[in-house]
Amino acid sequence: MTRPLSSEERLTRHNAVLFHVDHQEGLYTGVRDIATLELKHNVTGLTKAALALGIPVVVTTTTEGMWGPMIPELAAVLPTHKVIERTTVNAWDDPRVVEAIHATGRKHLIVTGISTDVCLAFPAIAALRDGYTSYAVIDASGGFSQTQVDLGVARMVQAGVIPVGYSTVAVELLAENAAPEAQAVYEGLGIPFSNMVFGLKQYWQS
Repeated sequence: MTRPLSSEERLTRHNAVLFHVDHQEGLYTGVRDIATLELKHNVTGLTKAALALGIPVVVTTTTEGMWGPMIPELAAVLPTHKVIERTTVNAWDDPRVVEAIHATGRKHLIVTGISTDVCLAFPAIAALRDGYTSYAVIDASGGFSQTQVDLGVARMVQAGVIPVGYSTVAVELLAENAAPEAQAVYEGLGIPFSNMVFGLKQYWQS
C-alpha cells in the first residue's frame, strides 16, 4: 500500500488528533497482554498529555449494552467530551466517527483501542486509505491474547501503520522541553523519574 503524503510530515501538536476506540469496562475484563492498571495509566496519561498540548480527542464506544460504558478513569479525564456510541465493528465504518476526525482538520491519527487486533487495527488501517497517517499506540491498547496482539501489530505494520508507545508519542508531540506545557505533559504521563526531576527543579528554584 502506498503511504499517504501526510506521512512525510513530522508529527506535531498542530497536525495530530488522538482517537480512542472502545475503552470499555466489559472489554477490559478480557485484556491479557498488559496489566489492567498499567493500561489505564497509559491511556489516561496519554490523554492528559494530549489535552495539555491542545490536541483534539475523539472517543467512541461500541454497543454499550453489550460491552459496558467507557472506563471511569478515562471518563474522568474527558468529562465534557461527547462519546460516539456505534454498532459497527470497525469504528471507521461509522460516518459520525470519520466526520468527527475530519472536522479537526488534522491528518495524523494517533489511535488506541481494545482490542489491539480489531478495535485498534481496523480503523488505523482504514484511515490510511483515506489519506491519514496512522500511529498505533500499542501500550495504550490491549488484546485478548498475546498471539492476537502480535498478529494485529504485524498486520498494521505491513499496511503502513506506525507503532508507538504512549510516552514516546507524547514527548514527540511536546518536542521542546522548555515549552510551557512540558511539566503538565510529564505530570500527565505519570513517569516516576520525570516527577523526581521536576521535584529537583522546584528545590533548586526555591
